[in-house]
Amino acid sequence: MLTGKNLIDGAWHGSDSALPSGDVDGLSVAQAMMAQVDAACRAARRDFRAFAGTSREARAAFLRAIAEEIDALGDAITETAMAESGLPEARLVGERGRTTGQLRMFADLIETTDYLDARVDPALPDRQPLPRPEIRLTHRPIGPVAVFGASNFPLAFSTAGGDTASALAAGCPVIVKGHPAHPGTAELVARAIAAAVSRCDMPAATFQLVHGAGREVGEALVRHPEICAVGFTGSLRGGRALYDLCHARPVPIPFYGELGSVNPCFVLPAALSARAGAIAAGWVQSLTMGAGQFCTNPGVVVAIRGDGLAEFTSAAVAAADAGAGQKMLTDAICGAFRDGRNVLAGKAEPLTAPRDAEEPRHASPAIFRTDAATWRATPDLQEEVFGPAGIIVECTDTDEMQAIAEGLAGQLTATLQADDGDHALARDLLPILEEKAGRLIWNNWPTGVEVCSAMMHGGPYPASTDVRSTSVGTLAIVRWLRPVSYQNLPAALLPHPELLG
Repeated sequence: MLTGKNLIDGAWHGSDSALPSGDVDGLSVAQAMMAQVDAACRAARRDFRAFAGTSREARAAFLRAIAEEIDALGDAITETAMAESGLPEARLVGERGRTTGQLRMFADLIETTDYLDARVDPALPDRQPLPRPEIRLTHRPIGPVAVFGASNFPLAFSTAGGDTASALAAGCPVIVKGHPAHPGTAELVARAIAAAVSRCDMPAATFQLVHGAGREVGEALVRHPEICAVGFTGSLRGGRALYDLCHARPVPIPFYGELGSVNPCFVLPAALSARAGAIAAGWVQSLTMGAGQFCTNPGVVVAIRGDGLAEFTSAAVAAADAGAGQKMLTDAICGAFRDGRNVLAGKAEPLTAPRDAEEPRHASPAIFRTDAATWRATPDLQEEVFGPAGIIVECTDTDEMQAIAEGLAGQLTATLQADDGDHALARDLLPILEEKAGRLIWNNWPTGVEVCSAMMHGGPYPASTDVRSTSVGTLAIVRWLRPVSYQNLPAALLPHPELLG
């Protein structure tokens, strides 16, 4: 059933360069050639106006058709994703539901009109000293969009994930650069989208998929003059390189990248005294969920030294030592985790037992401890280690805790574990953390990002490249829209006469 081919302008194409996939028997993946990337971008531009001109109702029906086609391929998608990613069946079934749920959520959104933010200033012909013309504003699709699939979410942040769903909802053709860790899964989902394109009579280049290992294909996409915006989920290093390319183009374009975050958790004194063991158990469960391969993995705990922190640390280490190693997404990701863990071991005190006999591609939980002064003076401790590694930072008092908050780089999330007696300290921390993170969490954990209208999944750099943007939730659609004003145009010629007329 799988071919490893690229979907370009409605047809499947091989190439002269094959990339073997060791996780799906017999699958050889066709590396997209530069001429194919160019053809995909030009086709997307050719079909942009036709797709942008479809009605909101037609695009909503299209999004729902994609969801239905993915559901129809459900078991095949799950089995292929399990083979490629090492993720368990239950996780992937849930992720598939999240993927189709996002598509239906954006379908519901565009059947309303709020997202268009239409504004009308009527003419004032008698205004002195000068009359005012009639001016109307709405939002229009930005143009063809390139989306990069994520390694850790083969469904919800990849081929038909949130970036793709929101861009299609906005009226933008999408070219997905499939992640090389799961090309078979990408192909199956692309086939579902292609079926919906045909079923709903959308333009052929509404959606396209290209494969590529290394940087060549991705760089060619973001440099192509027909691409108008980019969505990316991945590493800080890779995302920053693409961001720089986007802004070095003769015509710079928006790059919406989700890059890296340590997602600090501040455990305040009253909560630490009352429920240290329970907080520790919750932290380790969140830290090790999915082998720690979540962008919201809470990699740092900040608390004040004392009996409560000693109890917390003992409980956290016991829970981590009792946890089994988990299979990681790829050999490369596992190797990078182990390297990062070794770096932490040279900069902070290891608290968990070493596991010399780890299985290939498996990661075991690792917890470290340091003091606030060392943390602040050691940049390596403040960088994300993608996997189940966490650091406990011991402060001497609340002033040190606030100083750590002030020194944080941008984060996706910041968590407060607090009781009623902690409200005064929380009031001091919250204005700081509002500047540092996109989502603030009270007595909960950051893993498990809810897909809803109020979700903010982004944050100040380096968590993401645009602090105003989210990659989860209905607000994601604004990334692929741009405001346009219409002065004195006849109502019959406006793009949304029902709103602007």
